[in-house]
Amino acid sequence: MRHRVFVAINLPENIKNKLAEYQEKMPDLPVRWTKKENLHITLMFLGYLIDEELFEVCNITKEIASKNQSFSINLKKIIYGPPKKIPPRLVWVEGEKSEELGKLQKDLENSFLTSPVKGLESESRPYTSHISLGRIKTWEFKQIEPEERPEINEDINSSFEVNSIEVMESQLKRTGPYYTILESCPLKS
Repeated sequence: MRHRVFVAINLPENIKNKLAEYQEKMPDLPVRWTKKENLHITLMFLGYLIDEELFEVCNITKEIASKNQSFSINLKKIIYGPPKKIPPRLVWVEGEKSEELGKLQKDLENSFLTSPVKGLESESRPYTSHISLGRIKTWEFKQIEPEERPEINEDINSSFEVNSIEVMESQLKRTGPYYTILESCPLKS
């Protein structure tokens, strides 16, 4: 059996609640909003893995987590994303650059790329931490005259402590993705 797997930072409930409130402020925007319980920061998408590879991924993730310190993430603003993409694909939350987050992501990527897990490739784009609040319905968005499209640039200034990272499985369903935590890996405190 194949599992659609990624490694992520899950958000605390208070941050998810705050972000869900921002989604409600934009009811007229043609966006398929991310369910509150699915809000997260993806560190690395690994694709479809067999059981043996999944076991390896959990071991690697635990090892990397144990070598990285807990740290804080500061969320800055809600914007269209990716930046400079016209038309935009997402509404997302942008965080401050974080040395600890960048190191954690790079450690994971380097470990997975040298592991026995098949088919993994280095991401060609530089890693940008973000939280996808919603996916823009492109056709509907293009129907809005450019000067009438709502500007999205909302400062939010929220922060939270990252004490673990999770190996997650994504099951794609008609109602949207359903995420399950397969392994929670504590960071060094």
